[in-house]
Amino acid sequence: MARFVSKTPGQELSTLVDTATEQMQRRVTINDIAKQAGVSKTAVSFAFNMPGRLSSETAQRILDIARQLGYAPNPIARSLNTRRTNAIGVIVPQDISDAFSNPFFAQLVRGIGHVCNLEGMSLMVVPPMRGSLLEATYAALIDGCIVTGLETDDEVVRVLRQRNLPFVMIDADASDHVTCVTVNDFEGARQSMQHLLKLGHRDIAIVSFESFSGKVEQYTGTLRHRFDGYRSALKDAGLTIQNHGIHCLETKCSLAGGVEVFNRLMQLVPRPTAVLALGDAIAFGVIEAAQAHGLNVPGQLSVVGFDDLESSHMMRPALTTVRQPIKEKGQRAAELLMDLVHGRFGLPRHIMLPVELMVRKSTLRLGG
Repeated sequence: MARFVSKTPGQELSTLVDTATEQMQRRVTINDIAKQAGVSKTAVSFAFNMPGRLSSETAQRILDIARQLGYAPNPIARSLNTRRTNAIGVIVPQDISDAFSNPFFAQLVRGIGHVCNLEGMSLMVVPPMRGSLLEATYAALIDGCIVTGLETDDEVVRVLRQRNLPFVMIDADASDHVTCVTVNDFEGARQSMQHLLKLGHRDIAIVSFESFSGKVEQYTGTLRHRFDGYRSALKDAGLTIQNHGIHCLETKCSLAGGVEVFNRLMQLVPRPTAVLALGDAIAFGVIEAAQAHGLNVPGQLSVVGFDDLESSHMMRPALTTVRQPIKEKGQRAAELLMDLVHGRFGLPRHIMLPVELMVRKSTLRLGG
């Protein structure tokens, strides 16, 4: 006669936990999926990596069974098999905290992310690793990348070529051998300086984001093009960037950077009546600090930015700035990168997007 042993509720729960643990410890394999679906292991591999090799019904049935069994492909093994990670990178020369403290970067990534969503790709931000951007570039598991804040002769670009990774540069000097997306920095800067000069300002502080050299005469890329625009406008007015009332400073491209640089601006002789900031985030900080010190903007200090961030028109006063299509710049760069990754074109392409001066309430005629 069979003997039944009754279990307490606690014993029954323990048995269930042990059974579940045993099932979790035994990893589901493609053999299990193939057996359940009645197909070969090769068919299972095709379903995950090359579904076009199977009928849509067969591929979907295999994937459904895999989900039911709790199978998840090993991403590293899958990458080795397909030689693809289905991810692109955005290389930034700053720490992530510094990059995201500038709203410009968030808008740029939105444009890139839009294309990633359409293409079914993941997006990875690649900042310096242990202080080394080269080390991070070597280690990044990506199919291609968008490079920001660097020039075409940078060592990082050499590493990308060495790794045979497709890449697109943003805001770099155009090269015959590199695909890049830029905006008309020269014209934007020229118009913003012309605007202040027409308002009668001659004591002007130009505040740029931090460069690698720290010297205006050694600026490259975006900084060089914008300073060339400032020089052009000054020359038309019979002035130069070396004039007594023209001052050039650098700070971090963030609100905190703008607040920090304001204290230095107030020590300048002659004291500036206007500030040209090379980024809206800097302009925001300058305005905040000026108002905190009792200065009227624009009555005592006119401020011009560059970017036209989404919050620029909501500032009090609304910020006069140069509008550049930030999100579109990211989107166009990502589209070009996808073409490179998928082999849809081979020759380098250059895209320059237009800019527009947006005159708002943060600037005023001198003495007006």
